[in-house]
Amino acid sequence: KNMGLGQLYLVSPADYRSAEATARAADAADVLSHATVCATLDEAIANCHFVVGTTARNRRIEWPMLDPREGAATLVEQARRGSVAVLFGQERSGLTNEELDRCHRVLYIPSSPDYPALNLVCAVQVVAYEIYQVAFEQGQTAIPAEPPVTDSDMSHFYRHLEEVLMEINFLDPKNPRLLQRRLRRLFNRAQPDQNEMNILRGVLKQVQVTIRKLREDRG
Repeated sequence: KNMGLGQLYLVSPADYRSAEATARAADAADVLSHATVCATLDEAIANCHFVVGTTARNRRIEWPMLDPREGAATLVEQARRGSVAVLFGQERSGLTNEELDRCHRVLYIPSSPDYPALNLVCAVQVVAYEIYQVAFEQGQTAIPAEPPVTDSDMSHFYRHLEEVLMEINFLDPKNPRLLQRRLRRLFNRAQPDQNEMNILRGVLKQVQVTIRKLREDRG
């Protein structure tokens, strides 16, 4: 709240309205009491077109890492196009690879190699501070005419893509390896708008139509 943020989304939280949680919130108890509680991550980011995940660990598939100032600048810019989110993991384990698959960018907070771990509240405050600084420094820009796609739109696209890849025998569901993860990260970086998504879905549909017609002709 002291960094100007008020939209808090909690995914399957513990008793966030307990007396202890309210006491810790102090004068920001209104942010806590108005928090949106979601059963799943899908629900929490369904309407977001851009998600930045936070992590402190190296991953098998490397991500281009943003520092907090770069991440904040990207978020503020993207927020002019539609809803955005910063995704934080659990205190003990952080974000899973599957959760990072939902992100368009990954943010890393540099720290001393002697003690690189930050607890969750510190990480949130660092990122919130950088967002506040960037938003304070920057002016408004025009919103593009073509709206961005949401996370929900992207989820439908990935399911459709997987279906088509299996139909053309490019993806073996018994041995998928890391193909889908790499494709997710490719399209998340690309950030297609609504018109581009319509083109992609149209291509996939036409591939299916062609394949099914060929099968009918053969059989």
